[in-house]
Amino acid sequence: MSARLGEVVASGTSIWLDDLSRERLIEAPNATSLAFLIKNEFVSGVTTNPIIFSQAISKSNLYANEIAVLAAAGSDVESIITRLTTDDVRSACDLFTDTYRRSNGIDGRVSIEVDPRLARDTQTTIAQGISLWKLVNRPNLLIKVPATVEGLPAITALIAAGISVNVTIIFSVTRYKAVLDAFMDGLEIRLSNGESITEIHSVASFFISRVDSEVDSQLKVFATPAATALLGKAAIANARLAYQEFLRVKASQRWKTLKNNGAHIQRP
Repeated sequence: MSARLGEVVASGTSIWLDDLSRERLIEAPNATSLAFLIKNEFVSGVTTNPIIFSQAISKSNLYANEIAVLAAAGSDVESIITRLTTDDVRSACDLFTDTYRRSNGIDGRVSIEVDPRLARDTQTTIAQGISLWKLVNRPNLLIKVPATVEGLPAITALIAAGISVNVTIIFSVTRYKAVLDAFMDGLEIRLSNGESITEIHSVASFFISRVDSEVDSQLKVFATPAATALLGKAAIANARLAYQEFLRVKASQRWKTLKNNGAHIQRP
């Protein structure tokens, strides 16, 4: 596995682990610990979501003492969850410190997601994003924001506030274009306010497999040779179109102006 992952990394791709738990953080280095994966399996980032944390907390006894202490002190459920998750993310950020420094901030990133129940609430998404950024208090953090219509202005506002963002649940090229615009809008606002944009990083999480799951289910209804020949191909074709949009923006005068002011491109 390591050799194959090494080939992927050599091609310019970063390997991120879509998982985090306290076991991965505190156990002695073994094949499943984050420290081992960073050192031996080319892992250069971590992304999390509420489902990942729900499974981690519910299946482990490593959180029990902290939960009991916080509950006894009067913390409510939401506060306890926030404390547990931000503690884990902060610890993961620290494990990636060397990766972060060696890559000049490109890799070594850890994502934490705003509450998905806020996906249609711009202002509360902004407020929670700022709060999570301050709670974790690590430069290699990414605040994960959904690419809903309401999420787009939140992305702009967080970038303008100097917060690095991972934009998630992007399925279409049209929405990806809007995400790129929201990202650059935030950089331009920050520049117009006389503030630096050199430390801001962003990634765009363009979904692949879920597109095929939906499209293939519809193709199977037709059950024709032409439809069957298209199974498993829609998502890659969609992603290639999105990448062409990325290249277009990267070559634009708008981006060149931002780059000349120290901006880092939003990575797809």
